[in-house]
Amino acid sequence: MGYVIGVDFDNTIVGHDDLIYKVARERGLIPPVTPKSKREIRDAMRRSPEGEISWQQVQAVVYGPRMPESVLIDGVERFLKTCRRLEVPVFIVSHKTAFASYDATRTNLRKAALDWLRDRGFFGVNGMGMTPDQVFFESTRHEKIERIKQLGCTHFIDDLEETFLEDSFPEHVVKILYDPHLAHGPLPGVIALSSWEEIVDRLFP
Repeated sequence: MGYVIGVDFDNTIVGHDDLIYKVARERGLIPPVTPKSKREIRDAMRRSPEGEISWQQVQAVVYGPRMPESVLIDGVERFLKTCRRLEVPVFIVSHKTAFASYDATRTNLRKAALDWLRDRGFFGVNGMGMTPDQVFFESTRHEKIERIKQLGCTHFIDDLEETFLEDSFPEHVVKILYDPHLAHGPLPGVIALSSWEEIVDRLFP
């Protein structure tokens, strides 16, 4: 088939929306009527004084000490098992620093993510067939894009349109935007799909 597929991690493989809502509500940062969407919660918080710092503090908690509460997004397992059956290489490539600026617990975010992947059965022959060697955490978006090039990805799946809008993003890579809330308008050269079921059906018809 000739595919080499790269996949983002946060909010693409692992779903944080419910946990972000829960942590923000615990801290009294958003009203209960706020939609359980990372983007909606972030925008609501940023409208208040100190909102950006509060938002970063919530992210630090979610991606760090409370990472085990985040969930596997529906359809990811089917995607990975389909790739395994068809012998299509898959790599997780994420922009993720080792530590968050506003995390008092100093939890290693990369270790928390790897532990989450291990606990959800991503690694090992009896799980989804990946290994830790297929997971890359990069300190900047530029380094993430360089890794995508180095791995020879033919396709990349991400929930952030900013990744695809970077000038350095390789033109030949098929750009798939995972957009479950249909929050984005049309983007030139980007295929926006709202579920992993749609992604699987598009890649492997």
